Amino acid sequence: MTKELVFGVFGGLGLFIYGIHLMGDGLQRVAGDKFRNILKVLTSNPFKGVLVGTGITALLQSSSATTVMVVGFINAGLMTLKQSLGIIFGANIGTTITAQIIAFKLTDYALPIIGIGMVLNIFAKKRFWKFMGLFLLGFGILFLGLNIMTSAVKPFAKDPSVAQVFVAINNRVLYGVILGALVTAIVQSSSVTTGIVLGLASINLINIHGAIPIILGANIGTCVTIMIASIGTNISARRAAVAHLLFNFLGTIIFLIILKPFTAVVVYTSHNIVRQCANAHTLFNVTNALIFLPMTGLYAKFIERIVPGKEVIIDVGPKYLEKHLINTPVFALDAATKEITVMAVHAKEMLNEAASGFLNSDEKILKNLPKREEALDNLQEAVTNYLMLLTQRDLSEEESRRIPALLHSVNDVERVGDHSENLMELALRRIEGGLDFSETAIDEIKLMLGKVDAMADGAIKALNTNSTKQAAKVLEIEDEVNDLTEKFRQNHIDRLGRRECNVRSGVVFLDMVSNFEKIGDHFTNVAEAVMGRLQWNAANSN
Repeated sequence: MTKELVFGVFGGLGLFIYGIHLMGDGLQRVAGDKFRNILKVLTSNPFKGVLVGTGITALLQSSSATTVMVVGFINAGLMTLKQSLGIIFGANIGTTITAQIIAFKLTDYALPIIGIGMVLNIFAKKRFWKFMGLFLLGFGILFLGLNIMTSAVKPFAKDPSVAQVFVAINNRVLYGVILGALVTAIVQSSSVTTGIVLGLASINLINIHGAIPIILGANIGTCVTIMIASIGTNISARRAAVAHLLFNFLGTIIFLIILKPFTAVVVYTSHNIVRQCANAHTLFNVTNALIFLPMTGLYAKFIERIVPGKEVIIDVGPKYLEKHLINTPVFALDAATKEITVMAVHAKEMLNEAASGFLNSDEKILKNLPKREEALDNLQEAVTNYLMLLTQRDLSEEESRRIPALLHSVNDVERVGDHSENLMELALRRIEGGLDFSETAIDEIKLMLGKVDAMADGAIKALNTNSTKQAAKVLEIEDEVNDLTEKFRQNHIDRLGRRECNVRSGVVFLDMVSNFEKIGDHFTNVAEAVMGRLQWNAANSN
């Protein structure tokens, strides 16, 4: 008997979980990547976010998958904390769809549904029907697993000792909440936990008073996935994970306080205990969302206080390139110049972060560089396309002259980002290799950084104000950088001769100096473009 119980529960649960995954996979493939675009676009307000979160989770059959995706979007800078809250609220509602489907008690039709799903998946020619077959296959396997699991447990329902265990759960609310949270944390799905509860309720092993606390606990346990996913992400993504946890935790406390009237309402919704359990899951999440939705802004501020820290927001898209300005070239050129200035600020930040990571041997300082590089690449493409559109308009002589200067500038600023990435790689080489540098070498790197940083400031000011005076200052510093480059290379050779540094550190030092010099060259090109002196040198484009 024990063997049948273990095999039946284990195998049935396996089929049940696999069925849920197949359902989600089938619906995802039917929808393609549309749900990703929806998440990014339709989150302008929390109410839309709830609808989007509900719909996406209904497709994915997993609130964890939706919330983990949200963490990814926040970490990528595509979504703010406030935008994410509506989706998180909606994700909890969407995950109740599985319980509602199970409550229809379609176990008798599991095998024919599996057969239909198999036929569609294997023999259908069109992509839609092929993946709809995958969905039906998962749908049928889900009910088959549930049927096997409940059939294996059913004989034990008459065992007095087994009944006693479940009576204890039925009468102890806190035990139920903890059990629901633990089971969900292990299986990584509140739908699975709720499905198990529905199965036990169907054979009268658990009553509604024991089922509701487990369902409430399941909503807390599902937060484990997003908490794990938030490890190593930016502060906004970590805040979203905490917001999800507190949303479910506070909601559970609220419903435990009103547990008796809530249970009465649930019992009133249906005479069938399985349907009551499904309704309890849905009512909890819908009501919880309605409670929190009107105060989304306040809740976001509350989370920011709980998880303090400075949020670094890196916009990867253009801010100023309005298409309607193309018909007024003088304003369009100003907009392009502003966007290039934004690029130059990103490039300067990359330079300083890479150098700081090197000087402090701290990899954490380097974490924003890949995102800044992505921003530079996106902005370069956007500005270039914008300026090329502008060339198709009737332009004055002055406007025609400015466009090549700006095109050169946008490419030079992007190259600064590339060289800053090189500096980041050198910083990582130092950190991972534990490379030591003499105090003299470190002082020389700091001096070189100071000069190039001053060139960056001058180039940004020159772009922002179209100041030839600021541009001239950049050109003056360039001569100093060139002199320092030669001097520091010779100093390095002398140190090698005196065996004051090792060869590996020496190679990194020379590469640092070389990249600083090239960054200086590109800022010089920007300054010359502002001054109207396009001394384009192919060597400086590398």
